[in-house]
Amino acid sequence: MSKVWINAREIEGKSVRFVDTRFSLQNSKAGKTMYSEGHLKNAVFMDLEQDMSDMTSSEGRHPLPSKEKLKYFFESNGFLYSDQIIIYDQGGMPFAPRAYWIFKYAGFPSVFMIKEGYEKLVEYGFEVAIEKPLYKKTTMKLMWDESILSERDSVKLVVDGVKDGVLLDARSAERYAGKFEPIDPIAGHIPTARNFDWEQLKQNGMFIDTKDVESHLRDVVGKQEEITVYCGSGVTAAPLYAMLKEVGYPNVKLYVGSYSDWIKTYSIEK
Repeated sequence: MSKVWINAREIEGKSVRFVDTRFSLQNSKAGKTMYSEGHLKNAVFMDLEQDMSDMTSSEGRHPLPSKEKLKYFFESNGFLYSDQIIIYDQGGMPFAPRAYWIFKYAGFPSVFMIKEGYEKLVEYGFEVAIEKPLYKKTTMKLMWDESILSERDSVKLVVDGVKDGVLLDARSAERYAGKFEPIDPIAGHIPTARNFDWEQLKQNGMFIDTKDVESHLRDVVGKQEEITVYCGSGVTAAPLYAMLKEVGYPNVKLYVGSYSDWIKTYSIEK
């Protein structure tokens, strides 16, 4: 098993690099506002749309930024591979998991998410600041982990049975079945995909303990299967990716473009 989430108490008094990923899909400016009004001391802000996505790309609603853009973010914020990186959001949200996946994709060895949300961390007495921290710029040689990224053409090989693998749709059962589609122009799912609603991973604003979710995951996907998770835009699939890693699934990829990218080229099932 690979530890992905930690409890706030585990890092008290330790030297860590905090990353604040609070965001709202309904209001793209809300995260920045929350950060400017107060954040954990020395935390840098990582914005879903400006830092974790390339909103100028047509490959889905939250496409992956270029490696150059991600490298610039890490270096301009003074990150190093030796850092212990601790990511938080409001709690039970997909934003910290998206950042977690990006840091792992960029090869960072020591990355974790805090189970508790920001408000709970403040309650626990973590120091809060308003000023943005200044870090000395670093120069990094990034070792990208391509094994956790899946793109449209590799997903097509799985759909066509050319390549072994399982697609796992993290959206609600209604969206998966094509009965309801609030965002994308076509309702349905990528052919052959199974379904596991990411909302099942959380309760009361926190991701639930692994022992409570592992048996449910095993009912849908086996540990030795090669799994590609996706959702509508690659954001809410990230918690499912993280939970599969936490409970010890060795072969998991994230299709960042997800359903919103797939439907631009290929057909769907209902």
